[in-house]
Amino acid sequence: MDLSAGEPIAERVRWVLSRIRASADKAGRDPVGIRLVAATKTVTVERIQAGIDAGLSILGENRVQEAIPKMAALTQAPVRWHFIGQLQRRKVRSVIGLFDLIHSVDSLELAQEIDRRAGESGRRQDVLLEVNVGGELTKAGFRPADLPELIKRIAVFAHLRIKGLMAIPPPTPDGESARRYFVDLRELARRIGAQGVPGVTMDELSMGMSNDYEVAVEEGATLVRVGNAIFGARHA
Repeated sequence: MDLSAGEPIAERVRWVLSRIRASADKAGRDPVGIRLVAATKTVTVERIQAGIDAGLSILGENRVQEAIPKMAALTQAPVRWHFIGQLQRRKVRSVIGLFDLIHSVDSLELAQEIDRRAGESGRRQDVLLEVNVGGELTKAGFRPADLPELIKRIAVFAHLRIKGLMAIPPPTPDGESARRYFVDLRELARRIGAQGVPGVTMDELSMGMSNDYEVAVEEGATLVRVGNAIFGARHA
């Protein structure tokens, strides 16, 4: 059964974690290899803290300007921060050093800017490459057919590490309808991994959100980005 919108955040966190474990068991996977990224866009610090108290350990933010005050308020919390929104090149400098992982590198030019800014900061930034699995004209991301060759050009950047892929499928009526896109991303990661490009690993697949994360886990997700199922519908 699904939880109602009125359920406490702690109960909703436990429910999502239990569904991840159940989906992993169904697919014969070890649940330890699957991590929940709580999408906290527009969520207040108080509600985020309730989620942390219930077991959240990775928080995903879409906007740098919204993330910074939350990070300051939760500086003592035992959490990691991931950047999961579309990243503009002019905002890259603000992101470097704040986020453990950037999920949404969607162009060669953005990768180049991250490499430059990370180099200036004396860091090496972990990133995922965003793939436009549905071929949507309005959505950012690499074309699947282009990525096996483009990844060789990105891999030469000394100040970023490619850890895997991320995708947001086209809108679907249910999680089952999104399955083929998750399979496509998993297979693309497999092909890229088989190329053996130095400095490139396909350890992470960031796929699945509130309406389809269970199917994503069945198809190989290592990171699922869940917001509404934990905090309720966004109001902004």
